[in-house]
Amino acid sequence: MTKFVLPIVIEKDEDGYFAFCPDLQGCYTQGDTYEETLANIEDAIRLHLEDRVASGESIPTSHMISVATLEVQV
Repeated sequence: MTKFVLPIVIEKDEDGYFAFCPDLQGCYTQGDTYEETLANIEDAIRLHLEDRVASGESIPTSHMISVATLEVQV
């Protein structure tokens, strides 16, 4: 079993939470709670990676992760 470290983004909106993995195009999910969304994105990533491995595709690797909040005044 191979371990992969991939960045994820979880955002809260009026309907709950939305999550995606920037390194895996099309890999996203949602949930009613943060914890549910975190579990859902883990499942989505696992399935995405299993499909890539089965298809012989490469797995992207992240070299730098930066998380920031920016306040912009208009």
